Amino acid sequence: MPPGLKDVAKRAGVSIKTVSNVVNGYAHVAADTRARVQGAIAELGYRPNVAARQLRGGRSGVIALALPDLRSAYFAELASMIVQAAEKRHWTVLIDQTGGRADRERDLAGRLRRHLIDGLIFSPLAMAAGEIAVDVPDTPMVLLGERVWHGPADHVAVDNTAAAADATRHLCELGRRRIAAIGAQDGPVAVSAQQRLAGYRAALEQHGRTVDPALIAPAAEFHRADGAAAMGRLLDSGEPPDAVFCFNDLLALGAIRTLLDRGYAVPGDVAVVGFDDIEEGRFSTPTLTTVSPDTAGIARLAVELLAERLDQPLTGDGAAAEPSFREIRVEHRVVPRESTLGRLAARRR
Repeated sequence: MPPGLKDVAKRAGVSIKTVSNVVNGYAHVAADTRARVQGAIAELGYRPNVAARQLRGGRSGVIALALPDLRSAYFAELASMIVQAAEKRHWTVLIDQTGGRADRERDLAGRLRRHLIDGLIFSPLAMAAGEIAVDVPDTPMVLLGERVWHGPADHVAVDNTAAAADATRHLCELGRRRIAAIGAQDGPVAVSAQQRLAGYRAALEQHGRTVDPALIAPAAEFHRADGAAAMGRLLDSGEPPDAVFCFNDLLALGAIRTLLDRGYAVPGDVAVVGFDDIEEGRFSTPTLTTVSPDTAGIARLAVELLAERLDQPLTGDGAAAEPSFREIRVEHRVVPRESTLGRLAARRR
């Protein structure tokens, strides 16, 4: 028979309640007592019955994660990090893909009521704050991305405008004069693209550069093929750029492919910057200069904020108290690599 709480308590010389407090992560346990209990757990090989504990607490131990596009390396990496953070709390994560479509996002919100989940981490592109509040009225939730700010839930995001300005500023400081942008989009679901375009414009103006509309290339989606096609249009325009800021790394990798196919050197002829710092960019040829958001921090904070909402005390009528919604912006940095510095300079950094 596997060891139980009683066995651990006996080995550590404490009460069963103290062992339970340690297993459940309660803070008010003396450090030496906690160490003794943890030592006994390790010696005996005790494993908590997570399922039973969750059922006693009225929890399923399952949360949902809804992201726009799992073909995107950024969202795939973010999902992996959220799963890892959730595993530390013995949570299972159900992952769904919305495609950034309003009907899919609403359908997801409706289906939540019919599934036994404890909470939701949601990156909406189409639904507005009011719709989300109506469709997911009683489900603890954390929002990601740029579509919804100031409620109806805690929100974690990167400052897209500042990050894009930093990326463009890096190209300006390298002496590049004709700096293009790939990834412009219109419409209510294109908030990230619009914020990154605003940062690009602001940095150019700060450095006394004229914003040339001919150097702003739209992209229907943020995939490699879109970046390759947009770069082709820029090269065919008659006066090609000497640098390009792409609104994500996949666009940048597609742009580099077109540049190399057309006989342009990167970064000798055209320097390229991406956004997201996906793993592929660290191994591409050339390696990709990029904006690196704190993706691990986004994942960790999303899970922590959701856990705090789930542990929120109830009011006298049994409803959860209504705290203020938290807006958290994670840090970012520009990571210079070969696509702007060249191989030798990048190696010296």
